[in-house]
Amino acid sequence: MHSRFAVAFFLFILIALQPFFGQGLPGQFPPPPGSTNPDIPSREKKEMEKKANEQRHADLKRDTDKLLQLSTELKQYVDKSNENILSMDVLRKAEEIEKLARSVKVKMKGDN
Repeated sequence: MHSRFAVAFFLFILIALQPFFGQGLPGQFPPPPGSTNPDIPSREKKEMEKKANEQRHADLKRDTDKLLQLSTELKQYVDKSNENILSMDVLRKAEEIEKLARSVKVKMKGDN
């Protein structure tokens, strides 16, 4: 009888103390603060993400400046042409703009 009481009491204590031990076994404590934990991004990882975002922003600025330049050039080519003749330069410029615009779109989505 005493052994059943002891086992029941022991199980009760384990269940009562479970929040202190997490999902692990008794005696297993959570890792100390600052230790490697995959759920908590490290300072180094955050710094790398910040630098990547800064680089992405700089790339977007450069590419959108280039888009403006190409669009202006395309406008000038079209203005010089007439309704019967569009030069190959106009087509090439439009393709270059399209390619760069798609690249900008991908970078804005963050899928690069």
